[in-house]
Amino acid sequence: MNFKKILAVIDSNTEQQKSLSRALEISEKTGASVTAFLSIYDFSYEMTTMLSMDERENMRQAVVDDRTEWLTNVIKEAFSETDHKIDIKVVWHNRPYESIIYEVIEKGYDLIVKGTQQHSLLESVIFTPTDWHIMRKAPVPVLLVKEHDWPMGGKIIAALNLGSDIEEHQSLNQQITKHALHFTKLLGSELHLVNAYPGTPTNIVIEIPEFDPTQYNQTIRQHHIDAMQNHAQQHHISPAQCHIDEGLPEYVIPHCAEQLDAELVVLGTVGRQGISAALIGNTAEHVIDKLNCDVLAIKPEGFVSPIRI
Repeated sequence: MNFKKILAVIDSNTEQQKSLSRALEISEKTGASVTAFLSIYDFSYEMTTMLSMDERENMRQAVVDDRTEWLTNVIKEAFSETDHKIDIKVVWHNRPYESIIYEVIEKGYDLIVKGTQQHSLLESVIFTPTDWHIMRKAPVPVLLVKEHDWPMGGKIIAALNLGSDIEEHQSLNQQITKHALHFTKLLGSELHLVNAYPGTPTNIVIEIPEFDPTQYNQTIRQHHIDAMQNHAQQHHISPAQCHIDEGLPEYVIPHCAEQLDAELVVLGTVGRQGISAALIGNTAEHVIDKLNCDVLAIKPEGFVSPIRI
C-alpha cells in the first residue's frame, strides 16, 4: 500500500494551508505527487444576465486566474524550502465536494487531504458540510487534518468493529488496520487497536426476570476479546496495544484517543446515503465529531461513489 497521487484541498480563507503541509509530509516519505486543489464559486457572477455567455465565462476565468496567482504566491512563500513540485489546479464549481470527487475520479488520485476548522473557544475541531460529503462519497481515503505536527514515535489508533460476522465489516477491519500500519511505518509510530462492544440492553433485564446480565456481559466481552486477539495476531500486534471497552463507539474511541494522546485515528465509513443516513446516521460520523486529532476515513473494498462524472 503506497499513496502515489495526493490531492490537497486548499482553504481560500487562510494563508496557512495545513492540508498542503500534511500532503507534503506524506509525499516526502512516499514519493507521491501533490496537487493543490482549490474550488471557487461566486453566485453574483451568475446573476449578471445582461452579459453574454462569453462575457460571463471571461469574468469567471478572470477570477480563476486571480485565485491561481494567489495560490502560486502562497506556495512560493510558505513552501519555498520543499524540493517537491506542487501542481496547482483552480476550478469554478458551485459544489466544492463534487468538484473534489470529480477531480479524484478523473485523474486517479488515491488520497484526499483536507484541513479542518479549529474552534478556538472549545479547542475542538469543527467539520464542515463539505467534509461530511467528501467522507461519505469520495471513493478514496480521506485524511482530515488539524493544526499540529506529526511527531515521530506518536500513537495511531485503528478503530475497529470486531465481533461482527458481516463480511463487509470484517473486510473493512482489514482495510483500516492495513492503512493504520502503513502510517505507523511512515511515522515510526505505535499502533493501537480499539474496539467498543455494547452493554446489556436495559429492556431485556426488565422484561425477562430470569435473564443474567452479568453472564451476558461476560459472554459478549469474551467474544470481542477473542475476535481482537485473532485480528491482532494476524497483523503481529501486541496484546498490550489492544483496547476493548464497553460502550458506544462514539464515546469509547474518542476517550481512548485522548488517553493515548493519539495523533491519528483510522476508521471506516460505509458512506450511507439518503434516508437511511438521515434516520440512522453513521457511527463513524458520530465518532469523528468527538475526536480532536487527525482522522483517516476508509471506505469498504468495492465502494462506488454516488458522484458520477
